[in-house]
Amino acid sequence: RILMRAARGALQLTLAVVKPDAVAHPLILEALHQKILQNFIIVRKKDLMWRTEDSERFYAEHAGRFFYQRLVEFMSSGPMRAYILAREDAITHWRGMMGPTKVNTTHGSDSVDSAKREISFFFPEFNADEWMSREEPRFRLGLTEYNEERQIHTLQDT
Repeated sequence: RILMRAARGALQLTLAVVKPDAVAHPLILEALHQKILQNFIIVRKKDLMWRTEDSERFYAEHAGRFFYQRLVEFMSSGPMRAYILAREDAITHWRGMMGPTKVNTTHGSDSVDSAKREISFFFPEFNADEWMSREEPRFRLGLTEYNEERQIHTLQDT
């Protein structure tokens, strides 16, 4: 049972995706998960596999660019892991941990608007506005624990 420290300011949500090449290597996947666990509140986690159509829809803004087809094929080539992460300045912090765009094994939202859109793509059942109003204050106060089985942080029973 791991309890979280309280945050000073409002929490921000971001999407983090571990790409197929990293998911294919269990030790890399576990190392990434541990790094995430040390630095973020894990709000949701999902293991999934995209069809080509899913990848095309997600990356539609890049259609016609030289890298589009290769990206679509790669992202639908194997299992992925998606996370909704929270912390102060989550977007900036996650992107800093990701490293350079061309060589990373992860994806991260680049703005608040992108995070909201991308989270709803990967987690259509999740309502970010509702989470921010109902759960964020309790998460911010550190009233959470880490659920080992589900590999996410949950609110403590009060």
